[in-house]
Amino acid sequence: MERRQFLQQSGLGPAAVIAAAPVIGTAAAQSQTDKESPVNTPAKPYTALTSDNAALVLVDHQIGLMTGVRDYSTGELKHNVVALAKAAKVLKLPIVLTTTARDSMWGPTFPELVEALPGVTILDRASVNAWDDQKVAAAIEATGRRKLIFAGISLEVCAAFPAMTAIAKGYDAYVAVDASGTFSETKRQAGLLRMQQAGVVLSDYATLMVEILKDNSRPEAGAVYGALDMPWATLVGQIAKAHGK
Repeated sequence: MERRQFLQQSGLGPAAVIAAAPVIGTAAAQSQTDKESPVNTPAKPYTALTSDNAALVLVDHQIGLMTGVRDYSTGELKHNVVALAKAAKVLKLPIVLTTTARDSMWGPTFPELVEALPGVTILDRASVNAWDDQKVAAAIEATGRRKLIFAGISLEVCAAFPAMTAIAKGYDAYVAVDASGTFSETKRQAGLLRMQQAGVVLSDYATLMVEILKDNSRPEAGAVYGALDMPWATLVGQIAKAHGK
């Protein structure tokens, strides 16, 4: 017996027939929404970061912006950014370093990062999205790399905007979340969600660099771990050295 006939014969009347229809439509609409949800979109096949396919883009790690960061202490954030830069240098990644409104609003790059990257030109710009600046865009494209690792202050603007632009242009984009910082928990969570919806890969600075290292027997492994400066890793190294005597 069809649903409409059952409702009519059971005495529920036309109102029940009418009321039943939107339920079916709602279920179908929900099913379609679920299919289209970014959470249910299949991820791209995994391809590893390597020294040959990756580049690092550091955006707006400036003294003025750092004063507003609330999700990391100044000391921890500086440590993470410098460690990321040093490890990328050991792994021979191209590095693009940029600031915004350096001389008018947000001040210079913090000095520890400048010291870690001698000889790297800092590209100052006016645009909010680093990729909107022709000099920065040209520098990124000149690396020839299709996998771009971003970090910036703030996370949801200075790291997120160029990372999402990279995705739109056909690159693979990664953000080192703990080498970025922002000004409130709301901004942090909204930024992370927006990047995930756009297809940006979120990670931490050490994992990204260890992925590129790939093999602990590589000659530069010690220098990479030294650059990452993880206290527990230093302890493990000391134990291994002691057992090797």
